[in-house]
Amino acid sequence: MKGLVDRFIGYAKIHTTSDESSSSCPSTSCQLDLAKLLIKEMTDMGLEDPKLDDNGYVTATLPATEKGPTIGFIAHMDTAPDMSGENVSPRIVKNYDGKEIVLDEAGEVVLSPSDFPCLNDYVGQDLIVADGTTLLGADDKAGIAEIMTAVAYLKDHPEIPHGRIRIGFTPDEEIGRGADLFDVEGFGADWAYTVDGGPVGQMEYENFNAASATVRIKGRNVHPGTAKDQMINSIHIGTRLAGLMPISEVPEKTEGYQGFIHLHTFDGTVEETTLKFIIRDHDKKLFEEKQETVRRAVDQVNREFGDRATLKLKEQYLNMREHIENRMDIVELAKSAMEEVGVTPMVEPIRGGTDGARLSYMGLPCPNLFTGGHNFHGKYEFIPIPSMEKAVDVIVAIAKLAVQS
Repeated sequence: MKGLVDRFIGYAKIHTTSDESSSSCPSTSCQLDLAKLLIKEMTDMGLEDPKLDDNGYVTATLPATEKGPTIGFIAHMDTAPDMSGENVSPRIVKNYDGKEIVLDEAGEVVLSPSDFPCLNDYVGQDLIVADGTTLLGADDKAGIAEIMTAVAYLKDHPEIPHGRIRIGFTPDEEIGRGADLFDVEGFGADWAYTVDGGPVGQMEYENFNAASATVRIKGRNVHPGTAKDQMINSIHIGTRLAGLMPISEVPEKTEGYQGFIHLHTFDGTVEETTLKFIIRDHDKKLFEEKQETVRRAVDQVNREFGDRATLKLKEQYLNMREHIENRMDIVELAKSAMEEVGVTPMVEPIRGGTDGARLSYMGLPCPNLFTGGHNFHGKYEFIPIPSMEKAVDVIVAIAKLAVQS
């Protein structure tokens, strides 16, 4: 595992937050700072054809030692805009004792097993956390570090048989654009795995169908002292719209295959209010019904308040299951690799999406493997070092088993 932790900490310190309001690719130029570092590392490692294209995509090749399929391993460079990813300060909690971990200097941000019982699974292990003011960035810089470490290990151990391996690191996955300009044909893999999942053993080949909905509401602002029969308060219309959504179909009340309509932004004044929703469901029919629920709600407030609301509904990605079901051999290969290195596979649906979902629709079957991290997109994010090491082991085992099958 030479270099694994140092790689991850180094990557985590580089600011790479993506920005959905930007139309460029990558959406933020800071992502190129990590991309250029990765190109240098790949070059120094002696990989073939390290390339950074005009859109910020990084690729390289580890040549085969034996005849076999070409497998890709993919991770994303950006971090989520949900929480600051600038000035990340990772630290290692040695031999975690099962107690609360105070993250910030003021002692106000506490990572506690009472709030996050999964911590109890890692007593005695070394954990990496941030300082309570930013996310950590294990999503997905842990995936990058694990892929780079596995490829470096294979490069240093040519006695381990493997086919041609392609590496791909993408920008802007967190804002749903990671696969937009990915050159599947140029990548040239028979199939791939994203390394972008959660706890050790997790593997996914089905994900949410996803859409976004933005509702803009126009009001009319006049002085409140003379507002009778003249003011139209767009905030009130917005709260009416929010109240029309099913209260049980929200993220905080759903799990497993259950979908949701999530109101994540409510920004308003009397004059204008904007509501932003994300719509998710694994089942295509239920996904379409949830979109229709939003349409009906907008129609309802327009009937009540006089055509004040406009809706922009956009599908983002679809469930990759139908494109993986005829390639279950690659799922079984990953399961066998996990079992070989002492990891119990946990195959479950992604309550979200990955680049792999879009890539599967683009012709590159791409299940998702664990990184080992927890609590992504927030200041309570952490990752156990032994879980990262197991991710490296799994990548190496997949490469080896692929030429033996």
